[in-house]
Amino acid sequence: MSQDTLQRFLFDAAPVRGEVVRLSATTHEVLKRRAYPRVIQKLISELMAASALMTAMLKFEGSLVMQLHGKGQLKLVVIECESDMTMRATARWDEAAGELPDAPLSTLLGEGRFVITLDPKDGGQTYQGVVGLSGSSVAAIIEHYMQSSEQLDTRLWLSSENGVAAGLMLQKLPAGHGDPEAWQHLTTLAETITPHELSTLAPQDLLYRLFHQESVRVMAEEHPHFGCRCSQERVGNMLKMVGREEAESVLAERGKVEVTCDFCNQHYRFDAVDVAQLFSGELSSAPNPTRH
Repeated sequence: MSQDTLQRFLFDAAPVRGEVVRLSATTHEVLKRRAYPRVIQKLISELMAASALMTAMLKFEGSLVMQLHGKGQLKLVVIECESDMTMRATARWDEAAGELPDAPLSTLLGEGRFVITLDPKDGGQTYQGVVGLSGSSVAAIIEHYMQSSEQLDTRLWLSSENGVAAGLMLQKLPAGHGDPEAWQHLTTLAETITPHELSTLAPQDLLYRLFHQESVRVMAEEHPHFGCRCSQERVGNMLKMVGREEAESVLAERGKVEVTCDFCNQHYRFDAVDVAQLFSGELSSAPNPTRH
């Protein structure tokens, strides 16, 4: 499977920057781990493309987390992208309510909200922005977020087809050189891209297709990839937060405590010895994960 690619670029004659991304291996790694309905597969794929674009646009050290929360049949979608382009994702929905319809986000989520969290790697202050749902697509929701929370003109085009998630983002710089009226011209050119072209063209080919008459400066490629931060130690710390009484209650009922990572489906098991060591501060560093 070919390497996933993100390409940042600038226009020499306009205060506009952009990125284009194409994901296949990364989305495949996420979607193969759970039996997501088709509509959620598409939603996760588009959000993953959008989160890679947003992370590249922000250029900070840490993680960006996108969340869609709802009270409808779709409850939660979470996408996490690290500054090194390591990505993971998960979703929750009401499986007992039957098949999810191919419907607008507002229908799937019901009353919902969109949340972006920036968690700096150096332990600095976490930032979180929350907006209500505006628009029926992922692109429309993020454009609304950027305008209302960041006051930045941003346009976003996303597609997901045949196992490929792709996206193009343009952003008007608040101050810069060049023709300030070029924003309208460049977004008009970008509007001519089709979802099929977005999914099938390599980033360099897509930029040529849209902007070959413009002076475009292309940056070094980045390569998004799947990765999960879960571990025996992290799960053990989570159990510590739950508390010894709760952990021992589960142990007494089931003979073991089992936890499955929502992101990668890795299965962790703690027996009576593990739990005793955990709360005595002596949990072995040797992993005891199993898969199912």
